[in-house]
Amino acid sequence: MLPNLTGVGRLTADPELRFTQSQKAVASVPLAFNSRRLNKQTNVWEDGDVFYIRGTAWERLAENVAETLAKGMEVIVTGELRTESWEKDGQKHERPALLIRSIAPNLAYAVAKVSKDAASQQNGGDQQRPPQNQQRPQGQQQYRQGPPQDDPWATGPSNNEPPF
Repeated sequence: MLPNLTGVGRLTADPELRFTQSQKAVASVPLAFNSRRLNKQTNVWEDGDVFYIRGTAWERLAENVAETLAKGMEVIVTGELRTESWEKDGQKHERPALLIRSIAPNLAYAVAKVSKDAASQQNGGDQQRPPQNQQRPQGQQQYRQGPPQDDPWATGPSNNEPPF
């Protein structure tokens, strides 16, 4: 099993959207992860080590990434670390790569308006919702139209105080 990465990074270039010969969308997302720290003596933020990696997103995620994200944006990303290998001019090359499973702008530094993508709208947005009579795997939560009946935030004091 390959290691997973969850982190906050920054796009070093706009995502590049391409299509395979079988018409599957693939987006290349160049990312940089760095460690910044406050120098207590100068009270100035200093950059530490930087880890550059090329992320790859596929299919609908790739199309949404290309439409939504841009160079310089800070993102929260999860994915699987892999090693890309290729041969060029008789030389073998390798580099780390990230197979992106989810990615989103960091809302600490951006405002986002969330909407369903075109494919979700065409399918009614139900492709992840199991049919009503289908058996669910143990531990999978049931989709609900409203809050659960035992949700203390759903009802409560009218003065908007937390229910604890």
